[in-house]
Amino acid sequence: MKRIALVTGANKGLGLETARQLAEEGVTVLMASRNKEKGATAVQKLKVDGLDVEFVQLEVTNEGEVEALVHHIDTTYGKLDILVNNAGIMHHAEATGANSTEMVKAEVLRETFDVNFFGLVSLTQKLLPLLKKSESGRIVKVSSILVSNTVQSDETSPWSGIKPFAYNASKSALNSFTVHLAAALKDTNIKVNSAHPGWVKTDLGGQNAPLETPEGAMTSVSLSSADFTGKFVHNGEEIAW
Repeated sequence: MKRIALVTGANKGLGLETARQLAEEGVTVLMASRNKEKGATAVQKLKVDGLDVEFVQLEVTNEGEVEALVHHIDTTYGKLDILVNNAGIMHHAEATGANSTEMVKAEVLRETFDVNFFGLVSLTQKLLPLLKKSESGRIVKVSSILVSNTVQSDETSPWSGIKPFAYNASKSALNSFTVHLAAALKDTNIKVNSAHPGWVKTDLGGQNAPLETPEGAMTSVSLSSADFTGKFVHNGEEIAW
């Protein structure tokens, strides 16, 4: 039986490329996007190549859309094998990457956490019954080396100067969710890991980034069949939390 995957934020960038690579491996991929038009366009790009993909509507902070998606997966496929939590935001107020800790507004923190953490946790929890029906369930959370507290506290690290507080704190919380969920599911068939894709040419990474999206998607795709759990990984190398 074919594996079924859900990739959030799949209408562009890393999400689109992750969906492509999984589909090229023979996986049926549900490509989630909050924008119906952009999502449908992205799906059509992959269908032209003969890939087995489907558009699904999803704003991760919209409880009704989450419930509708869970119902659709349950009634159509009866299980979920792979969940790639790719959708995420960095608020425009933090776009420079400068240390925003002293001035970041509460509403920026709330909006960032709603998407990057609270929405992600809720979606994952609601999909767990379907993931438990898989012979080898995999949950991948797209994170960043920027949110490693080990890296951020090391002044010699080239990444330590990039400190958008709301973004980093929300993704650090996401990493904590990875550790805790992996422990909670250690006696099940589900593996849970966080991925650092690298510095990639995306809307977030910018055009000066050294990696193209196919390279950036490789870590998430590899973790979709990983045999370990509770790790923070980039291209097979473990990163300190």
